[in-house]
Amino acid sequence: MLEKITSPAELKKLKSSELPKLCEEIREKIIETVSENGGHLGSNLGIVETIVAVHRVFDTPDDALIFDVGHQCYAHKLLTGRYESFSTLRKTGGVSGFVNIEESPYDPFTEGHSGTALSQALGLATAKELSGSSNYVVAIIGDGSFTNGMIYEALNNCKAAGRRLIIILNDNEMSISKNVGGLSNHLTKIRTSKKYFAIKHKIKKNFIKIPYIGKPLTNAARHVRDFIKRVLVSENLFECMGIDYIGTVDGNNIHKMLSVLEEAKTKDVCTLVHIHTKKGKGYAPAENTPEKYHSTGKFERGSGEALKASSESFSSVFGKTVCNLAKEDSRICAVTAAMEEGTGLLPFKESYPSRFFDVGIAEEHAVTFAAGLSKGGLLPVVALYSTFAQRVYDQLWHDVAIQKLPFVLCLDRAGAVEGDGITHQGLFDVSEFSGIPGIEIYSPETYGELEESLRRATMNKKLSVVRYPKGCESDYDRSEFFSKGDYTMATLGEGVPFAAICTYGRITESVYLGAKAFHEKTGVPVKFVKLVKIYPLDKEALRDELSGASVMYFAEEGIESGGIGEKLASFMSEIHSGAKTKLRGATDFVAHGSLCDINEKLGFTPSVVENDIESLWNSLLSENKEAAGVI
Repeated sequence: MLEKITSPAELKKLKSSELPKLCEEIREKIIETVSENGGHLGSNLGIVETIVAVHRVFDTPDDALIFDVGHQCYAHKLLTGRYESFSTLRKTGGVSGFVNIEESPYDPFTEGHSGTALSQALGLATAKELSGSSNYVVAIIGDGSFTNGMIYEALNNCKAAGRRLIIILNDNEMSISKNVGGLSNHLTKIRTSKKYFAIKHKIKKNFIKIPYIGKPLTNAARHVRDFIKRVLVSENLFECMGIDYIGTVDGNNIHKMLSVLEEAKTKDVCTLVHIHTKKGKGYAPAENTPEKYHSTGKFERGSGEALKASSESFSSVFGKTVCNLAKEDSRICAVTAAMEEGTGLLPFKESYPSRFFDVGIAEEHAVTFAAGLSKGGLLPVVALYSTFAQRVYDQLWHDVAIQKLPFVLCLDRAGAVEGDGITHQGLFDVSEFSGIPGIEIYSPETYGELEESLRRATMNKKLSVVRYPKGCESDYDRSEFFSKGDYTMATLGEGVPFAAICTYGRITESVYLGAKAFHEKTGVPVKFVKLVKIYPLDKEALRDELSGASVMYFAEEGIESGGIGEKLASFMSEIHSGAKTKLRGATDFVAHGSLCDINEKLGFTPSVVENDIESLWNSLLSENKEAAGVI
């Protein structure tokens, strides 16, 4: 049945009795594909019936469907012409794991971060209204996203606009980790107070059957219903903000969802439909341990066990190190934003529960809250993914840097990140944060460097950032490296002039192997510098190391503009104005794919690096053979 659906038009032709079977097929396809490719499983299995109902009731894409975060869109993709290509999910050049404007007109926005959908939906609904359109805008927003402050900024404006705006609050009691805070408790209270909703639908179901007068009686009963509501259920947060509320509804019951969405279309105001879904529904391992299947690698379908045995990672080493530091220093506390497991902080939570704070999906609050902890004499270590840390620039400079507070920001998933794609690349943090006065930034490439960077950062008494990649450290021969304080060096050959090669982070392996291949091929001496403390640069030490270089090559693990390479190039021009320089880094957004394919696209492979350096050197030779020497 599913393979015959190329658009929601085919979905609308199905009999109502066929929809449960369709939902089963969608789940089977999602489990099959994610087990082979990895991806977001639990939330996608939980939202199937709701997405089927939305596409059945509304006329997408004219009626716009907007997802918050965007990773719970797999059923949506399968129903909107992407069934045939769905096996390429998260692969290079294949279907994105998130909604993506480059893929389909059914995806009105590219989404990857939490809290954005309602503002987008309200703006789009307002634009449609002003243009005379009668189309709807539907926003599907997870309960975890309702801990994000931007949601409330949008809610505050929903009463005055967006009459054809329908909000579906998907309440599965989970974000990445278990939901926390007062709002989660409020939703639980609403969810467990079912008397009003049961009476409401019982009245409607019975009255509508009465010939001739059934519909008028149903309309009149709405006034009675509102009275019953005031008696049985206190006014909830959404109604206080002028939003019509329907809920709670079993979001995994396709027929109830169809009925409720049809009802929502009869409203002339912004309406919120509060649904309750089972994360991981239909797949026992994901139902029993939903936190493991929020975002998963490849796994064996029968048992749910990961195909690749878990091993030590930067995240786990970070968690262990922070625990060890906290044992030595009782001031150290850890703060995260709904990512206690993803950032490796679960051991810290278990060991030091009174010093662990999960604030939900509220990165801005996490940083300013931690600034308050610091002002009170504690030493906060805030752990976020690099891509989500883009939200906290204002808080870092206003609430931390200006206040001159001791503060450690740890950025997991820094650099290129495979799978999740354009919205989840950690390529912007260095350029963004290196402009904050007084900041120190570390980018360790090994577990040992991570441990040392964290120790230094906690002793700095200033704003320090420690960024590190997802997964394991690279395994290659580092026997020629030797430490020089803020950086590590390898000297390949002796003599002046020479080529100076500089980089940092996970791409070090490729850059070093490319530099070594260039040296072995040409005999040109090479000084290889791997920065560990990448900002501010130790200019005096680097002046001594690089002052004789005729060629300077810098590989930036991030966006070129505003990065460390530009700063180093400026410095090099001061000490050697005649040096040939080249910077390689990202210059645009980077799409999803394997890490190998992403690095190849960015030019972070040994062969590309070797060719870059050789071209630079040959250019120098052609212009000034005397300066370059005879090779």
